[in-house]
Amino acid sequence: MSNFWNPYAEIPRAKRRIIGLSAVLSVLLIWTALAASGLMTKNQLPSPLSVAQAMSYLAWYEGKSQLLVHTMWSVGRVATASALVIVIGIPLGVLMGSSQRINAFFSPLIDPFRSAPVAALLPIMAMWFGIGEFMKIAFLFVGSIVYLTPLVRDAIRSVPEQYLVAAKDIGATQFECITKVLVPLAMPRIMDAVIVGVSVSWTYITVAEYVNAQEGLGQMIANAKRLVAMDQVFAGIIVIIAVALLTYQTLMWLKGRFFKWETK
Repeated sequence: MSNFWNPYAEIPRAKRRIIGLSAVLSVLLIWTALAASGLMTKNQLPSPLSVAQAMSYLAWYEGKSQLLVHTMWSVGRVATASALVIVIGIPLGVLMGSSQRINAFFSPLIDPFRSAPVAALLPIMAMWFGIGEFMKIAFLFVGSIVYLTPLVRDAIRSVPEQYLVAAKDIGATQFECITKVLVPLAMPRIMDAVIVGVSVSWTYITVAEYVNAQEGLGQMIANAKRLVAMDQVFAGIIVIIAVALLTYQTLMWLKGRFFKWETK
């Protein structure tokens, strides 16, 4: 127990998994007990068994999988928005981190939205862009880029200045200092920014798909709520968490595989 409060003490992987599994089992036990206690109705809190049955029904019924269709639509929207955020947000963040003047210009337009409720922009975006697919992608894009871009900027600024000075001393141009010094050294943290950006898109997917969506996990949850099928609502939420977690783990694996080192 001497290392219990030591944040630097390593925990064996097997023990870490056991601790994590115990937390999940504890939640399931509490959930089951509350559902069986009668303190809450089935509509308020369906049992884990009811949610599992609903998920089974959604996964395969009469030769088709509603859950797969809805999941693929949501994954497609998040992937499209995330690709746009990466293509636009990373270069912009690099420029902001590399130049104080560019940062001074764009910071007032981006930084405040990290603390603002982006969901409040949905009615405005619906009026501007309609209620089709473009609006949904645009909403996810805006919700994500205001997080990714400042993180990329901060990643560039985290590179120690001596690396930049050394590059200039050996004759590197300004462009080479950015592309061959700042960006490579900042890539592990830039990858962290990508992970945050994609994760934020998943937090907004239910809001984006609430308006005029024919398919998608958010639309499935909204329909189930209107029908008071709370077991399907819980099933949809669990699927969103599972897919978001899988995405996160995949991106973390890519980071560990290709960007193993950090700047000291």
